[in-house]
Amino acid sequence: MVLRTFGWSFAITALGLAFAAWQWGWEAFGVVLILSILEISLSFDNAVVNAGILKKMNAFWQKIFLTIGILIAVFGMRLVFPVVIVAISAKVGPIEAVNLALDDPNRYEDLVTDAHPAIAAFGGMFLLMIFLDFIFEERDIKWLHWIERPLARIGKVDMLSVCTALIVLLVAAMTVATHAHVSTGHADKSATVLLSGVAGLITYLVVGGLSGYFEDRLEEEEEHEHEEEEKAKAEGKQVSAVALAGKAAFFLFLYLEVLDASFSFDGVIGAFAITNQIFWMALGLGIGAMYVRSLTVYLVRQGTLDDYVYLEHGAHYAIGALAAILVVTIQYQISEIITGLIGVVLIAASFWSSVRRNKALAAAEGKGPTSDEKAEVSSGV
Repeated sequence: MVLRTFGWSFAITALGLAFAAWQWGWEAFGVVLILSILEISLSFDNAVVNAGILKKMNAFWQKIFLTIGILIAVFGMRLVFPVVIVAISAKVGPIEAVNLALDDPNRYEDLVTDAHPAIAAFGGMFLLMIFLDFIFEERDIKWLHWIERPLARIGKVDMLSVCTALIVLLVAAMTVATHAHVSTGHADKSATVLLSGVAGLITYLVVGGLSGYFEDRLEEEEEHEHEEEEKAKAEGKQVSAVALAGKAAFFLFLYLEVLDASFSFDGVIGAFAITNQIFWMALGLGIGAMYVRSLTVYLVRQGTLDDYVYLEHGAHYAIGALAAILVVTIQYQISEIITGLIGVVLIAASFWSSVRRNKALAAAEGKGPTSDEKAEVSSGV
């Protein structure tokens, strides 16, 4: 089952890492590996959400999502999108950006360095909003409850995430942006950082709005189909499950694509905190995307949900760490390896906590615990 589901992912991983080592050396091998792990970590909860929605679709639409969808995810968001970001930020054409990356890497590096303050501000605000919306939300299961409980209480204030992100942006514009790191040394990029940060915030709000729109349409379609099904049963008519699945499938597909694009976006933006090499980035994120899709298929076929409940928390803390790192790198340089390892450590810690929780719950259930005791175990560390 595992080999059949993850076979293509294993093969592409081996080929991708071998190509990176052969073409660019062992440094590229390490960066591509870290990017792959980072993409899987950041998109793990996305795979769980995808699986929950994908199982509602009929076989045809499942195949569409897992074929056309993977082409969009790997070649569109992971390969084309980083080039577009560099092209827009450096004010060059996409083809010119690719040619520079291949033929004049020094000039390309200078362009990326000069564009980095804008990229960091844009991506930092986008990632920060993802983290803030997560950490300010009240949820039943908490990992670091001593942090998450008080933040969830104050998170009831309307627009707190947006206000917090704007405050961070203003502070960044008045501090690190005044001595931003560029190819010629340091320069004042306050206006650029402010403009790019606001653009990142707007982008997040638009993506979130589209996701909410498709989710609402999906709920409306499901409610309507349920009413039609009940009416048909009352009249003694035959109900076609395939027709019902097909009617809502289009909105399911659109909703899934918006969700996937948003998670792809934070992966690409986060990758800029690790490397500016677009081909390393595309290769590492593409490998990670393959595993996310394979994991989605695996969860659908197994009919199970995620047992490691703190992984979602770890992924969002990693997003928050990347957001902070991106803001800091407007002025200061941080090692790519250190940046990547921060995310890996947070994910590993959340996985370890999840395993401990599962063992504690299993032991408690063997002793016949009360509901209050179960709730206490599920509250995290």
